[in-house]
Amino acid sequence: MINSRPKVQPVAVFLDRDGVLNRAIIKNNKPYPPANLGELEIPGDVASSIFALKAAGFLTIVVTNQPDVARGTTKRETVDLINHKLVDKLLLDDVFVCFHDDTDKCFCRKPQPGLLLMAAKQYGINLTNSYMIGDRWKDIEAGQSAGCRTIWIDHGYAEKVPLPDYKTTSLSDAVSWILKNI
Repeated sequence: MINSRPKVQPVAVFLDRDGVLNRAIIKNNKPYPPANLGELEIPGDVASSIFALKAAGFLTIVVTNQPDVARGTTKRETVDLINHKLVDKLLLDDVFVCFHDDTDKCFCRKPQPGLLLMAAKQYGINLTNSYMIGDRWKDIEAGQSAGCRTIWIDHGYAEKVPLPDYKTTSLSDAVSWILKNI
C-alpha cells in the first residue's frame, strides 16, 4: 500500500511589514514606511519572535502595501532593498507586495485579501489555521476576509480601530498568544 497518510497543509503567520517587523516612521501620529535602508530599524523582539514561529512550524510571510511606489515618492528598488534586508536578517519565507494606491482599486491592496490569497495558493496554505498580524485596520480586515485569525498590534495611531481576535502592543506578545492557541 502506498503511503495513505493525509497530506497536511502548511499554516502561516502573515505579517505586515512597517509597524510589525520594522519600526514605522511616525509623522502627525500616522505611520509611514522607512524612506531608505538607513531608516530601517528592526525592534529587538522581532528576530526571536520569527524564530519561535518557524520552530512551531509556521511559514512566515510578509504581506505589505507600499503605495508610495505608485505615488512616485519611493522607488521600487528602495522597497525591494528593505524587503531583502528583512528576509536576510529574519529568515522570512517570502514577501508579497502591493505597489498600488487606493485609487487603483486592485484586489491585492489591503484591506482586500489578495496578497494572502496569492500566498495561500502558491504555498498551499490552510488559511483557517493561519494568522495575520498587523498594526492597522487594513491588515486586520484583510486577514479576516481571507479567513485567518487576526492580531492587532496597537501603536495608538490616529485612525480607524479594528476588531481583531487579539489585541496587543508587541510582536512578541502576539507570537506568545499564537503559540498558546495552536
